[in-house]
Amino acid sequence: MAIIYRTSALAQRHAEIGGELEDWNGMGTAWFYDHSDERADADYMAVRTKAGLMDVSGLKKVHLVGPHAAAVIDRVTTRNVDKIMPGRAVYACMLNDEGKFIDDCVIYRLSVHHWMVVHGAGTGHESLAMAAYGKNVAMMFDDNLHDMSLQGPLAVDFLAKHVPGIRDLAYFGIVQTKLFGKPVMISRTGYTGERGYEIFCEARHAMALWDAILADGKEMGIRPVQFSTLDLLRTESYLLFFPGDNSETFPFPDEPCGDTLWELGLDFTVSPGKTGFRGAENHYALKGKERFKIYGVKLEGMTKADIGATLLKEGKPVGVVTFGMRSPLNKHSVGIARMPVDCAVPGTRMTVRNKDGVEMPCTAEEMPFYDKDKLIRSAKG
Repeated sequence: MAIIYRTSALAQRHAEIGGELEDWNGMGTAWFYDHSDERADADYMAVRTKAGLMDVSGLKKVHLVGPHAAAVIDRVTTRNVDKIMPGRAVYACMLNDEGKFIDDCVIYRLSVHHWMVVHGAGTGHESLAMAAYGKNVAMMFDDNLHDMSLQGPLAVDFLAKHVPGIRDLAYFGIVQTKLFGKPVMISRTGYTGERGYEIFCEARHAMALWDAILADGKEMGIRPVQFSTLDLLRTESYLLFFPGDNSETFPFPDEPCGDTLWELGLDFTVSPGKTGFRGAENHYALKGKERFKIYGVKLEGMTKADIGATLLKEGKPVGVVTFGMRSPLNKHSVGIARMPVDCAVPGTRMTVRNKDGVEMPCTAEEMPFYDKDKLIRSAKG
């Protein structure tokens, strides 16, 4: 049974909309405001065509402060932190000693000796604590800091009314500012594949900011979006979710859980030539030894692939769909799948078999399916 030990300051607002708080990362999270297809489609369309506001405070925020803070983060993550200047952030991965993925994160450099690592449901916190032991660094888990994600093409237009210079904030940039009279940190980050922003604030200001954004943005079509919408958006945008896409959920038949960055397609998160991070030697040694590949599938027709749907080639099971979605807006039904390396070639013909036995032809396709060149999320001006 999941233990919910963290509480969002926005829990009351979620309940008023109809949200039943369920566990994610130890926090009661509004996975659904209701379970209807109409709500799911409306929330998805809001983010893809206007803007949606969601509570992502379940992400874990860890501050590291002191002269050894950079060295600790450099040891734990795959990025060369010397390249990160104050006011900038970067996406990174964390590995175990075997060179297998245990968490992903965004590293924020807030000032010279003050960093923040925001991570998901893996064991990133434990890895940071282990590396920080005995070092000249203070490490603090900050559950007071709340995180609201405003994502969609109109997000920048809305914020531009209130935050001077927001259009100049570069992709993965950070600004310390105010919004509706409250102190906030805004980062140009998100988990949707859209141009979006995350608004960090004190817990005591979260409800006032939530209300003000929705009230002021109503005429623009900005609406509260349930957490489950992220699965639809991320699937189109090749943004993986731990442990949903991992062997922790879809285990190997004859070996322990644990996926390599080469298998997940996350090897790009390793800074060129970097050594000395946890699991580095084994990470490099595992190149070319992929047991599977995370890859995309595009289905014929608009039937959605189930979570855990079987992937068949020539009638034989070869893989599994970790998440599927359909988009009337983009006119496709697509999914993220775990498949053999020799199947992960564009155009490879296979079949998806849903749990009810329905079979649908599909082809292997490179991801992302949406904004393939990532020009939308990184747009300037």
